Amino acid sequence: MKKSVWGKSLLGAAAVLLGLTLAACGNSNSSSNSGTSDKKVTITFWHGMNGPYKTALDGIIKDFNNSQNKYVVKGTAQGNYTALQQKIMAGAKSKSLPTIAQTTYTTVPDYVSNGFITPLDPYMLKGSDKLSQSSLNDIYPAFISSSKYQGKYYSMPFSKSTRIMYYQPALMKKLGVTKVPTTWEELQALGKTLKSKGVAVVGFDQSFDMELEALARQNGNALVTTGLKANLNSKKTMQVTNMIFNMLQDGEAKTAGEDIYGDKNFTSGKTLFYIGSSAGVSSMQEDAPKGFEWNTTPVPSYKGKKATELAGNDLVMFKSASTDQRKGAWAFMKFLTSKKETIKWAEQTGYVPLRKSAVKDAGFQSYLQKHEVNKAAVDSLDSGFQSTAFKGFTEYRNDLLDAVDSMTTKHTKPVDAMGTLQKKTEAILKDAK
Repeated sequence: MKKSVWGKSLLGAAAVLLGLTLAACGNSNSSSNSGTSDKKVTITFWHGMNGPYKTALDGIIKDFNNSQNKYVVKGTAQGNYTALQQKIMAGAKSKSLPTIAQTTYTTVPDYVSNGFITPLDPYMLKGSDKLSQSSLNDIYPAFISSSKYQGKYYSMPFSKSTRIMYYQPALMKKLGVTKVPTTWEELQALGKTLKSKGVAVVGFDQSFDMELEALARQNGNALVTTGLKANLNSKKTMQVTNMIFNMLQDGEAKTAGEDIYGDKNFTSGKTLFYIGSSAGVSSMQEDAPKGFEWNTTPVPSYKGKKATELAGNDLVMFKSASTDQRKGAWAFMKFLTSKKETIKWAEQTGYVPLRKSAVKDAGFQSYLQKHEVNKAAVDSLDSGFQSTAFKGFTEYRNDLLDAVDSMTTKHTKPVDAMGTLQKKTEAILKDAK
């Protein structure tokens, strides 16, 4: 899995399938796995992890299975996130869903609308295996708050990342850059200097939508507010959209294009800095050329304000699961979010710990001292935010990607691209309210 930065939406065919009205799913898992006194209850788990991420997840699943004798989790990788979501939608139609699956919190409104996931409240907030209030408070607010929809918890955070900036000291020295920029204003100024040397100051992935959303937050507004008001072509959004667009047009910034991720431009010296996912740290360590020196830092501030978009995935439980499977699924979710396991997950993948106590843990702090490239992601948590989730988010997200693509590949003027996006988003939000 390249970088694990899917983080926000369904794509392509999965988005089309989301428009289908699905009946409540049949109990495909209950007949042989409902649990008896002499047989463990099987919890089927679909996910989109591969590479080092799958290896780490397989280890945690093994830990859980060995930690108790009532349940057994069987994880199945679906290749990538888009394939995973397509499989979920197909499974919902054919009544062959797993017990739980990895997805984004932004898919929850559509899943709830289509009636095939169940709230976690009966297990999360009640009973002998519930989360204590102190445990709930320990999970970073941005993570746990986005798990809630229409007053109920429909997901649990799992593989979460922040946006960070990668930099290469050797190229900085060669270009005469003595300081890593901490603001967008500094990046802009440096971009004009480096342009004459044939190097773009900053690189993005194929789309700069996450950087745009963070900049809009830094400039004082959300692209879509919690009250479901669209700000896609507001004055503050247009200010930062024009800034990125002009940097790209002038050759001071560079997108990844068909490479999808900006690490290739970064490691080949085409960009001095690269803003990407903290989950990409593991891939960078594996894929960077031998001897390539690099490090990370929090994304730059804008007008004195910090904001970095939190991305990644949650876990949801399907209605098709039996009562015993639901209990086991919750036990596994709780295990995944425990201090010990979230630290292990963070250390092995580059994702961030879900708990404040995990970040403060002496052992984890010692780990960060030895693995400096992982520190920026953790340092960014206090300024992290997540997009507003709503019914139709997938359609909105695809429209946003189209708008960004239009500006980068067709050179559409921001006022036109974002104006069209505003109208489309207002129509989606009208149906979502």
